[in-house]
Amino acid sequence: MSLFSGLSRPMKAAGLALVGVAVIAAVIGGITLTSDGGDSDTATPPGSTPTTSDGATQPSSPAPGSPSASTPPASSAPPSSAPASSAPPASQPGQTGQPGQPGPGQPGGDQQASHKWVTVRVYNNSTIQGLAEQAAKDFRASGWNVSEVKGYPGRLPETVAYYRPGTDEEAAAKALALEFGFRAEPRFKEIENIGPGVIVILTKDYKTNDKDGS
Repeated sequence: MSLFSGLSRPMKAAGLALVGVAVIAAVIGGITLTSDGGDSDTATPPGSTPTTSDGATQPSSPAPGSPSASTPPASSAPPSSAPASSAPPASQPGQTGQPGQPGPGQPGGDQQASHKWVTVRVYNNSTIQGLAEQAAKDFRASGWNVSEVKGYPGRLPETVAYYRPGTDEEAAAKALALEFGFRAEPRFKEIENIGPGVIVILTKDYKTNDKDGS
């Protein structure tokens, strides 16, 4: 016997409509449940580590604003230090014993030696025979450049090295006089026109400064 037997036609139509609505609702409900279940199977629960398709764990990215996201890792390399210089301190000008300066007890030092290229003329103004030759020997033994040896007429009071002012002869004459113990003076009128070089005019006092020991 049919469910709708004994009902009027309008009632049958309403019943069929209700049944259809119920069937459609059941179908929609089943589809919704199926889709929700699929999403829950694939969703990653909070706090779990995501993995790749081959099972490897993916590195997690730091959350924006966290200290690890903005601060770069500190370098572990030790700071480099420049090697200390081993160069000796530069020499200060004016110090005793520096190159180019006379040492203690050495009058003139290298400055005296630098003037010895100037020629020296040795003249004998005494009655002592061979005095000019002896003096020339002394000067040459000390490195001086003796270019002429001869006598000189007249009478001078003492041995003197003469020079032309403003020339290299001046420094050379003073260095020679300092070394051998006599004075240095500018040339006087009678010897002004003699050739270049320091002119040493010897008198008898030079024998007390004999550098040969004889």
